[in-house]
Order: sequence, then C-alpha cells, then structure tokens
Amino acid sequence: MQVKRERKRGEPGSGPSSRNASVERGMDRERQSDTSDSETTDVRRINQQPGIREGRYDPNRFRLHFEKESREEVERRKKLAREKVLDEMLDKDLEVDISDIYPTEKGQRLEFPRRPPWNYGMNREELLRKEEKSYREYLNDLHSRNPPGSLSHFEHNLETWRQLWRVLEMSDVILLIVDIRHPVLQFPPALYHYITGELQKQVVVVLNKADLCPPPLVLAWTHYLQTQFPHLHCVCFTSHPGQPYSTVLQKKRMRKKGTCGWGHAGGPTHILKACQEITAGKVDLSSWEKKIQRDAVAMGPEGEQSEEGADSVLVEHQSDVAMEISSPSQELYKDGVLTLGCIGFPNVGKSSVLNSLVGRKVVSVSRTPGHTKYFQTYYLTPTVKLCDCPGLVFPSLVNKQLQILAGIYPVSQLQEPYSSVGYLCERTPFLSVLKLRHPSGPEHSWTAWDVCEAWAERRGYKTAKAARNDVYRAANSLLRLAVDGRLCLCLRPPAYNDQRGQYTGHTMIMIIVQGGIAVQTSFVLVLSCPVYLYIYNFF
Repeated sequence: MQVKRERKRGEPGSGPSSRNASVERGMDRERQSDTSDSETTDVRRINQQPGIREGRYDPNRFRLHFEKESREEVERRKKLAREKVLDEMLDKDLEVDISDIYPTEKGQRLEFPRRPPWNYGMNREELLRKEEKSYREYLNDLHSRNPPGSLSHFEHNLETWRQLWRVLEMSDVILLIVDIRHPVLQFPPALYHYITGELQKQVVVVLNKADLCPPPLVLAWTHYLQTQFPHLHCVCFTSHPGQPYSTVLQKKRMRKKGTCGWGHAGGPTHILKACQEITAGKVDLSSWEKKIQRDAVAMGPEGEQSEEGADSVLVEHQSDVAMEISSPSQELYKDGVLTLGCIGFPNVGKSSVLNSLVGRKVVSVSRTPGHTKYFQTYYLTPTVKLCDCPGLVFPSLVNKQLQILAGIYPVSQLQEPYSSVGYLCERTPFLSVLKLRHPSGPEHSWTAWDVCEAWAERRGYKTAKAARNDVYRAANSLLRLAVDGRLCLCLRPPAYNDQRGQYTGHTMIMIIVQGGIAVQTSFVLVLSCPVYLYIYNFF
C-alpha cells in the first residue's frame, strides 16, 4: 500500500531503484516462483512478513498456506452465531479419541506427503520437479477422497513439507512437541508409524504446557498415548513454572519464590534421560549432562540466565542447496553425534522447548502460528545437535473451530471468529469466568454474538466511527485468551470421566503436586512447579 501511494503521488521513493520497489519486486518473485499449490485447490497465504532485503533470507517462503473458505460458508457461520442459542456441553463431550481426528480405516486414512525416491544422479531442478509432481498428486488424491469442507485446515506449502522431509532424514531421534490441552489434535499416527516403521527411528513426544492441565488429566493423557503407541517415549514439560493464572485478564503468570524459568534443569534433564534410554550407550551424552548442570547453576534469581553464564551454542542456518540435496543416510548416530529433530504443529510451544534445551533464548517466541520460518541447527555440545523445523499442520478431521482454539490457525487472520467463540463458551463456564451481563437483559438466552458484544462492553471496545461495540475485536480477544490458557479448554481421553477417580487418587498425583520426578519404562514425567490448585479448580 505504501508503494502504491508513493507511485500515485509521484514521490522520489517510488522509482525502480527504491527500497520499497525492491520489496515489491521480491514479493512478485515469491508469487511467481511459488509452485507449491495444487492446481485444483484455492489457497490463502497468511502471515505475510515485512519486505525482504536483497541478498537476505526470504521470510515468506515458509508462511502458512491454508485452503480458502467460500464467502457463502463464512456468511452462514456469521448468521448462525447470531441465532444459535449456546447449550452447555456435558463433560463427556470433551472426550476425544485419536481415531476421530485421524481415521485409521482403509480408504479413509489420512496420510501426509512423502518425499519421492531420488538419487545423486539427479540435478537440483530435476529433484524439485519430481517433488512438485509428487506433491500435486498427493493433494489431488486427498481432495478426491474427501468432500470439500470435510478436512480441517492443513498446510499446502510444499516448501514447509520439504523442511519436514529433511529434518526426518537428518535426525536420529524425533522430538514431537504437542500441547497437552489437546494432544490428539497434534499427534498424527501416520507420522509416528512412518518414523518408527519405515525410518526405524524413535519418537519422544513432549507434552508441553503441562502446567495448564490438572494433574489427573496429565496422567490420563500419558496413559492413553502409551496404550495407543507402545513404543512411544513420553515427557511432560512446562516452560513457565509458577502460579497459574489467577484471573482471566492476568497477562503474565507470577513466578513463585524458589522456582526457575525455562532454563530450569528439570525439563532438559528428563529429555536427556529419554535419549539415554534410546541410545543405550551408543553416544556419549556426558557433555550434554554437564551443560545442563552448568546452565542450572548459571540461572539467575528471576529464572533468567545471563549471557556471561550461558554456554556458547553454535547456530547454523541451512542454505537452500544444502537442504535440497541431503544424504538420506540410514546410519544412526553418525560420527558419534546424536541429532534431535524438533517438529510440531504451530503454536505448541516448540520455540520455548528449544530455548530450554539450549539454556538461553535463541529462538524468538510468539503466539502467532508459523512464527518459526526457517530451518536451523543448534550444536548443544560436540555430540548433540538440534534440528528445528517450521511448524506445519497435517490433514485431519478436527473441527475447524477447535483448530482455531488450539492456536493452529492465526486468530488475526480469521474472517469469522464468532462461531469459535460459541464453541469455546459451550465447553467452559464463561459466565462465571468473564463476569458478563447480557446486552439485552438477564432473561435472554446467550448466543455467540451476545457474548462478544457483552465482552466488548466490559472491555470498552468501540468502533472508530460510530462508537458501537466492536464485536470483532472482542471475539479476537476471547480467542487469544483461550490460546494463551487464560480461558482454558482441555480435551480429555476416552472414558476419562468414568475413570476420573482412579487418576485423581493415583499415587503419582502427589509427586506432580510437589513438583517431583517419576520415571517408568519409556515414560518420563517432570513438572518443575506445584500445580495442586488445578485439582480444586477442575474437580
């Protein structure tokens, strides 16, 4: 828009050699060179980043590409949000089976795109063309087997899938990071079976944000995943130890005296133990263990680590050529080095987990999905390195409103946020938490639109010209509260409500409450903060 204004006014900065003109040329190149979309699919590119500089990395290469919704569908949901009365859902309605999200029946199973076979006799252009053809065939087959609108939002950007292929090839152990509030949304069984079956590698699922879930639910999800996937290694993790949110409008959780920040040794130590169990002495991980101990000692009183006390970590940005032709070596722990591949959906806290493993902030953290834009390698020690992959969304059958509440789709890019607010309010005690008054009087029933209008009235959100209640801004505000965990929606595994007593009275509950550590075969549980208050809040 700035370029267009300058060109219209004829200002000097609008010439072909100006910086804005180079930005526009870069965006044109990105549009022209993008061949990642299926010819039969209308794709919306979101999270456009500021203009690129000549000779610098293009930050928009891995931005999210999701299927575009029709105007008719958006308008239908808007009308429904105004008319449909909100009904309180039963606790059993929050139970979700992973087969409901990722069907396993033959003919309905949702696969993810695989890298086609290649050899060193191919040049770069041949390899890229083969990958593009294979990806178009995958998309066409997927859409032919699933009616329009039946699939949830999923990644249509081939460049991002390429990063996943490279990370899977390079890594010895895969860290699959999920949000423990809704882990089945972000754990594709096809990916697990591909890694453990075809690649013959191990998967460690990191159940992140464990402080936002009640301890019995932490145990229940861990038990469920272990039952469904026997060879899975589970690690519960939190990057923000301290008090939970006391009010819905509290922006930052207060740190309890004696607790540490994301560099606390607990989380990294137990990921280390899981890796020690997997490698079985084939890699010398003593240098990693010493680094974790040094990082814990260097931690400041506020949980922040000073640069002077932090170990230096070598960071490499992989070039395009290095990523396009990489060696698909089947040799594990090559040259005595353990390579950990970090993958996950957008907004699951992957950057926070990486910062915890490194011992200091090396990745910027954002609640915007798709914030990590490029492939990086971090050398923790001479024998341990991390490969970071941009977050990507796998095809699934999850409700799109639940996808938005899980932070998978950017809230700021929503055309119609009201139906997601209604979905949230039907599953949480929103009236007691938000303390709302109905805009038309207490005798009226609530709709999603009423909730947004009442929240706009309470927060003072007004439109600029007519000073009416800004319901769109209010809806976005409520969805951000849900993504941040201040208005918490936690899904539950099947039969959880029938077995709740068994989890609530489990002997491991007190270990969690006291911030202790429990270790079982292929199961590591660690919480670095007391979370006993959640038992009373949820039960």
